[in-house]
Amino acid sequence: MGEVLALVEARLRTGLGEPDARAAVTFLGTDRFDVLRFTDGDVVRYATLGMSAQPMTDPTAALADPVKGPRAELVLSVRGGLADTDKVLRPLAVLAAAPQVEGLIVAPGASLDVGEPLWPGAPFTSVLVAESGGLVEDLDLDAPMDPVRFLPLLPMTPNEAAWKRVHGAAALQERWLNSGTDLRDPLRKSVPLD
Repeated sequence: MGEVLALVEARLRTGLGEPDARAAVTFLGTDRFDVLRFTDGDVVRYATLGMSAQPMTDPTAALADPVKGPRAELVLSVRGGLADTDKVLRPLAVLAAAPQVEGLIVAPGASLDVGEPLWPGAPFTSVLVAESGGLVEDLDLDAPMDPVRFLPLLPMTPNEAAWKRVHGAAALQERWLNSGTDLRDPLRKSVPLD
């Protein structure tokens, strides 16, 4: 487990630079989760570290495989200085713990909801999980372990989350794209959905 996390942290540093802050969160019955903060000009990125220590397993499986299964870490990018986004550390750790706590498999297209604003005054309580391979390249591990994917998180307003449940992730992403939505704006309004 420690070996995997050391490789994951090295990949994060390669892709995002040196972290300028780190917070550790532990939940009863789970391993420790770290959230690292990287600042790149006016963009602040938060990345989880710890979710990939164990593979995610299907909650309906009779026996969890300790080696095989998808592995991931989460990356959230926002514009700095517009909101108190550092308060997102705990909600991000909650999302990273979901596979261990709830038996959830986090994959692109999924919605994850924390049930409260991601940071004080945030118009978002949930995120859309996007495809990996952009900011941080997937990390191949020794067989038979699956690679670690670094999944971007796109904050959604409650209206966007409800619309996504009906129309799907691709339709929402297309809506954002066609509207020129700045998904890094921590104070942005919902995209027009009519």
